[in-house]
Amino acid sequence: MARLTKEEVKERVCRAIEDAAPELKKIAVSIMAEPELGYKEDKTSSKVQRAFDAMGLTYTTGHGRTGLKARLNGGASGYTVAMIGELDAIVCPKHPAADPLTGAAHCCGHNIQIANMLAVGKGLMADGVMESLKGDVVLFAVPAEEYVEIDYRNKLREEGTIKYLGGKQQLIYEGAFDDIDMAMQMHVATAETPQGEMNLGTTSNGFIGKLIEYKGKAAHAAAAPHEGINALQAAMMGVMGVNAIRDTFKESDYIRFHPIINSGGDLVNVVPDKVMMESYVRGANVEAMIDANKRINRALKAGGDAVGATCDIQDLPGYLPMRNDAVMNDLLEANSKMLFPEDNVRYGEHMAGSTDMGDVSHIMPVIHPWVGCIDGVLHGADYVVSVEEVAYIKTAQALAMTIVDLLYDDAAGAERVMAEFTPALTKEEYLALMDSIDSKH
Repeated sequence: MARLTKEEVKERVCRAIEDAAPELKKIAVSIMAEPELGYKEDKTSSKVQRAFDAMGLTYTTGHGRTGLKARLNGGASGYTVAMIGELDAIVCPKHPAADPLTGAAHCCGHNIQIANMLAVGKGLMADGVMESLKGDVVLFAVPAEEYVEIDYRNKLREEGTIKYLGGKQQLIYEGAFDDIDMAMQMHVATAETPQGEMNLGTTSNGFIGKLIEYKGKAAHAAAAPHEGINALQAAMMGVMGVNAIRDTFKESDYIRFHPIINSGGDLVNVVPDKVMMESYVRGANVEAMIDANKRINRALKAGGDAVGATCDIQDLPGYLPMRNDAVMNDLLEANSKMLFPEDNVRYGEHMAGSTDMGDVSHIMPVIHPWVGCIDGVLHGADYVVSVEEVAYIKTAQALAMTIVDLLYDDAAGAERVMAEFTPALTKEEYLALMDSIDSKH
C-alpha cells in the first residue's frame, strides 16, 4: 500500500470526525443532562468508558479518582501528544440543565471538551492514519478542573484521598503526565459571529486558593452586645482592608480577589462568633500572585485585630498562569484557517480567569484555544451551544490536523516544538512550589 501523503491523512481524519459528529453530540448531551462536580464524576467517567469500549480502545482508570487514559499507537515510537477533555461541571443552580440537588451544570462546556477528545480519537483511528504517524496519541479524560467546593476537597486532602484540589495538579503528582510530551485541549467561548471563531490561546491568570476563618465571641446581640466579639464585623473589616489596597496592585498583574461567605452566623439575635470564607487571589504571574496574597493576608488579619477577633487563613495551591506554546499555536492557526473564515482565527487577549492547564503548561508544551460556539455567558444561566458545527466538528478537525502536523514526517513538527520549548519548571520544582504555597497563617 502506498504511503499516504499528509494531505490524504488529514482528509481521512476530517471525514471521520464529520461522520462521528451525531454520535458524539449524543454523548455530550447525555453528559450535560447528568452534571457532576469535581472528584465526583462517576457517571460521566462511566460514559467515557463506554465510548472507549465502543471504539475498541484499551485504557486505564482511576487517574485522580475518576480520570481515564486511552492510547493510540503510531506506526513508530516517538513523542506522545495528549488530547484532553474535562469531566466536571460548575456550580450554576439557575441554569435550566442544573442538577436540582447539587446545582451542578455544564455551562462550562466540559461536555463539549469530552466530545472533542473523542472526535479527535475517531479521526485519528481512520484507516491508515496512525500508521502514518511517528508517535502516540493519548485521549485523556481528566477530573476536577473547576476549583469549587474548596472546603470539601480540602477534607478529601486531609483524609489522604487526594493531595491537590485541582485535577491536573493531582494527575501531575500521580505521574499521569510522565509519559506525555505535549498536550492540547479546547474550551468553549461566546461566539461573536454566526460562523464561530478559533481564538488561539495566549496567557491567563493563576491563583492561590484560600480558606478564611474569623473567630469571635457569642453574646446576645440586643441585651449584651458588649460581651461579644463580632466575627462578621471582623470579616467585613478584612474585606474592606483588601478593598483599600486594590489600587496599589499593578494593572499588568491582573490581581483579583473575590471572596464568598460560607457561614456568617447562626441566629440573628446572637453576635456571630464564627465566619467562614473562601476566595482566590489571582495574578498574571507567579511572583505577583504570591506577593499580592501576602498583602491580602495582612489586610484580612487586620480586620480581626480591629474588633478583637482572630483570623486564621489557610492558603492552598491553586493554578499557575497559562502559557501557550508558540509553535503549536502556529500549527493550529494554519489548520484553523482551512475551516474558519480567516478573520475568525485570531489570538486572544490575556484572560483574567484561570485553568489548571496552566500548571501543565509550565512543565510541557501546551495549547488551549478558546472556541467561539456558544451564546450567553460562560458559567451563566443563559449558556447555550449556538454554533454546533464548530462545537462538534470544526474544532476537533483543527486539533486533530495539528496532531498530524506534529507526528507526520518522522514527527518533524514535534521535534521543532521540543527543540524550542523551555520548561518553566521541572515536575519536582512544580511540586515543591505547590507545597510551598500550602500554608496556614
